[in-house]
Amino acid sequence: MPVCLADEFSPPVVKLTWLKNGQEVEAGMEETDFYPRTDNAFRKFSYLPFVPEAEDIYYCRVEHWGLAQPLTKEWNANMAEPLPETGENVVCGLGLAGGIVGIIVGTVLILKSRQMGEANLRRRPM
Repeated sequence: MPVCLADEFSPPVVKLTWLKNGQEVEAGMEETDFYPRTDNAFRKFSYLPFVPEAEDIYYCRVEHWGLAQPLTKEWNANMAEPLPETGENVVCGLGLAGGIVGIIVGTVLILKSRQMGEANLRRRPM
């Protein structure tokens, strides 16, 4: 499903339009609400669910007061997807694995020390 993102704009008034082969698409388009950013700007997404055909060309057009003219970007089914955040995922996974191993080792050590403490109590003469 293609996604059109308008980001870093203010005030929160923007028009997102999908074009198929130069003609405006009226049916099926979905939009999100305005999402506020920490810098007092906004972002908004538009989705167009469809099955692309090889001969069709889709565009997303963004109109906003801050633009001298509408911004139009082509959506291409063959566009490379952004690379996943593999490095961050690996570091997170290793941290999680290390935490779980630490909990297991800590639990085993606590249980062993309790067993040794009980064994020492039984050996002492009364």
